[in-house]
Amino acid sequence: MTDSCVQFRQVFKSYGEGEPVIKGISLDIPVELTTALVGESGSGKSTLLQIINGLVVPERGEVFLYDERLDYSDLPTLRRRMGYAVQGAGLFPHMTVRDNVTLVARLEGWTQERIAERYEYLLGLLELTADFSDRYPHSLSGGQQQRVSLCRAMMLNPPLMLLDEPFSALDPITRETIHQEFIRLQAAESRSIILVTHDMAEAVKLAQHLVILRDGEIVQQGNLDEVRARPDDEYVSQLFAGAGVA
Repeated sequence: MTDSCVQFRQVFKSYGEGEPVIKGISLDIPVELTTALVGESGSGKSTLLQIINGLVVPERGEVFLYDERLDYSDLPTLRRRMGYAVQGAGLFPHMTVRDNVTLVARLEGWTQERIAERYEYLLGLLELTADFSDRYPHSLSGGQQQRVSLCRAMMLNPPLMLLDEPFSALDPITRETIHQEFIRLQAAESRSIILVTHDMAEAVKLAQHLVILRDGEIVQQGNLDEVRARPDDEYVSQLFAGAGVA
């Protein structure tokens, strides 16, 4: 098995005539770890994530998923191999919790028995009771919506999960609870996770591997403890110090 879930090779991405938001990035993201992409707004971290799932297509360079070059002409096949959760949950407002979570499995033709088994398991894992099933997103708290979003992303048990600032809109108490549940998820089902966050404290708590971005370029990457112990420059030092985790 490959040591990398995603590989970028000299990837560039621009929007319009402006300066590239991704400037020739080459990067290997390790398997079966949580990798945090950390940087201030405009650093390119969300664009990198969107390149992986095909929401954004680079104009130059190559991207590989488990050693296979991404085929942007066949996005449905690509996206079956990954789960995706975003800030604000992104749930379909006209669908119940059950229908939101099980949608992709139904489209994939899973049997009702298999869907029910996986659905019930995920609800238990995220500490959601069965009485949530027939509720609609508008009747859920922010934390409950985010739990449902994670259930949906995990429904097909994908080898890779992409999380784009999924916890940033939550209040501090709810966020702490979700963080603890996320850590339990990591232990329950081993998978590669790429977490976009601007919060270094969150990255330190949830990730084992770190990629720090600034102005579309990689400033430093590596094992979290090693980067934390030996920051390459003052910018990296200040990110840790500013989060109170130096």
